[in-house]
Amino acid sequence: MSSFNQQIIDAVDNLADRLIAVSRDIHAHPELNYEEHYAHDLLTGVLSEFGLDVTPHAYGVDTAFEAVVGDPGAPEVLVLLEYDALPGIGHGCGHNVIAAAGLGAGLVAASFARDLGGRVRILGTPAEEGGGGKIAMARNGAFSSGVAAMMIHPADADLIKMDSIAIHTVDVLYEGKAAHAAAAPWEGRNALDAAVLGYMNIAALRQHIRPTERIHGIITEGGEKPNIVPRRAGATWYVRSGTISTLQPLKQRVMNCLEGATSACGCTMTSTWDDHTYADVRDNMAVVNSFVHNMASLGRLVRDPRTDGRAVMGSTDMGNVSYLLPSIHPMVKVAPDGVAIHTEDFAHYAGSESGDEGVLVGAKAMAMTVVDLWTNSELRSEAHAEFSLVSSEVDVLGQ
Repeated sequence: MSSFNQQIIDAVDNLADRLIAVSRDIHAHPELNYEEHYAHDLLTGVLSEFGLDVTPHAYGVDTAFEAVVGDPGAPEVLVLLEYDALPGIGHGCGHNVIAAAGLGAGLVAASFARDLGGRVRILGTPAEEGGGGKIAMARNGAFSSGVAAMMIHPADADLIKMDSIAIHTVDVLYEGKAAHAAAAPWEGRNALDAAVLGYMNIAALRQHIRPTERIHGIITEGGEKPNIVPRRAGATWYVRSGTISTLQPLKQRVMNCLEGATSACGCTMTSTWDDHTYADVRDNMAVVNSFVHNMASLGRLVRDPRTDGRAVMGSTDMGNVSYLLPSIHPMVKVAPDGVAIHTEDFAHYAGSESGDEGVLVGAKAMAMTVVDLWTNSELRSEAHAEFSLVSSEVDVLGQ
C-alpha cells in the first residue's frame, strides 16, 4: 500500500464517527424522491462546516447540491451522493450508505485536491428511485465536464458492477362506459376487463422477450363499486431492456399488447410515458479496475457478477450519467449473502454496523480512486479511450 493511500485511510478514519452519524441520521429520516429536504440540509451543512463552498438547490433541482474544490482546468472527478428512500420500507436500497460514503470520499479528496493538482465536484443527486434526479440535473449541465463520475451502492456482496438495464415507465388509462352491472350490463363497456386483458397480453409476451428484458406492472384503478360496470381502469408498467437502444422496440411491443385489449372490450386507451428513461450503466472498466485495486488494498475482494453468479439486477439514472462521462457504479457489501435490496431486511442492515463499515470502506476506496485519476495520466487516457466507444441511438436525456 502506498504511503498516500495510508493518508487517505487515516483521513477517513478520523471522520468515521461523523460519517456514521450522518448515515444513521439519514436512515432514521427516510424521504421519498424530490422530498429529501432533511438529507439535503444535513449534507450541505456538514460540507459547509468543513469549509467547502456549497451550492444548495443546484441545477434547478430543489434537493440537489454541489460543492467544488480545486483549480479550474485541473482533472475533475465527480463524486455522487444519493439519499432518497423507498415508500413503506425506508432505506431498503441503502441510499444512506451511498450518501455518507460519498460525503467521506468527497471531503477527503477535497483536502488533498490543490496539493495534488486535482479538482473534485461533490454532487448531491436526489430522486434516484424513479424520479430521474440525475437526468434532471444533467439537462441543466451538471455532467457537462469531468474526467470521471463515481458512486458506490450497497449490496450483499462486493461487486464490480450492478447489472443495470434500461427502464421506461408508462401509465395507461382505459375508458369505457358505466352501467348497472345487474340491471343492464349490456349497456356498459368494461374498462377493467380491458386492463385485465392488457395484463394477460403482457403475460403472453413475456415468453418471447430476451433474458435481459423485464416487464412488470400493477392495476392502479379498477372501478368504484361491484354493481357498476367500471368506466375507468388504470395501470402502471415498467418496461426494461438490456440497453436504452433495445428498449425502444420492446416498448412498441408492450403498447401493441395494451392497445389490443381495447378492441376486445370496446374501450379507449391513453398512455403517458415518463419524461425520463433510465439508461443502462456503461461501466468504465479502466476506472473500475482502479477501484478494485484499491478495495483489494483494504482487504476486500471485489467479484465480477458476470462470472461469479452474484448479479444484482436493477435500473438507475446513473446509467444516463455513464453515457455522458466515464462512470463506475460498484457494489459494496453491507448485508449477508442473499439479502436483496429493496427489502425490509436490507433496510435493517443499511442502518447497522455492517452498513457503517460499508460507508467507511466505500469512502476510502472512492477517495483512492479519485487520487488515481488525478495523478495517473495514463489511467485518464485509458478511461477516455474506453468512453469514446460508448454511444447510443437514443438521446439519453430525452430532450
